[in-house]
Amino acid sequence: MTVQGKTVLVTGGTSGIGEAVARAYAAEGAEVVITGRSEERGRHIADSLTKEGARVRFIRADLANFDDVRRLADEVDRVDVLVNNVGRGISGPTHETDSDQFDSTYALNVKAPYFLTGAFAPRMAASGGGAIVNVSTMVASFGMPGMALYGSAKAALELLTKAWAAEYGPEGVRVNAVAPGPTRTPGTARMGERLDQLASTLPLGRPATAEEIANAVLFLGSDEASYINGAVVAVDGGRTAV
Repeated sequence: MTVQGKTVLVTGGTSGIGEAVARAYAAEGAEVVITGRSEERGRHIADSLTKEGARVRFIRADLANFDDVRRLADEVDRVDVLVNNVGRGISGPTHETDSDQFDSTYALNVKAPYFLTGAFAPRMAASGGGAIVNVSTMVASFGMPGMALYGSAKAALELLTKAWAAEYGPEGVRVNAVAPGPTRTPGTARMGERLDQLASTLPLGRPATAEEIANAVLFLGSDEASYINGAVVAVDGGRTAV
């Protein structure tokens, strides 16, 4: 993939899909900036990749906190590829959701990507173009019990993907999204057998690895995807086919 020499910002890059995305871009020669809440985990990933010859740095940020969103936008000057990966999936019945859970879910899954895109897209345009890749979920496009809050937040992100593609595309900034299906990560480990049960209903019949999702994110941020704009790419084992 043609990403060598590009600067890539991966939010939520300290575990799961985000870490796999950071490693994929680093392996292809990009300079990678990762964010996350855990200083220990972030430093460990950055140091391990640096020892392998990659150019990676870590910035601690809790993007549910808008002050950290603004600080990140100020601290990172130039970005060629922005990966809005950070997110939080709270599941449960609507009538058991409290206001704080609602606000924190939308702050992380919608507000942070919104304002980071607003900060970096004009800079990309001014420097000749760039790419933004948003990480959504398959439950943004269909109803699933217990997923009203998370699914609706990611559905908003998918609409923003299309709106930003129309808004910034004429200035050379492509905006796309990937919508993963069930993926085996540290964050989904708590699901136990339910992850495999959910994945068994898909045509491919298994969960994805984080690396499989990262490959799609890498492609959309690369020059090989130069004519793809405003797309939501399903990386869901065929869920959209049935």
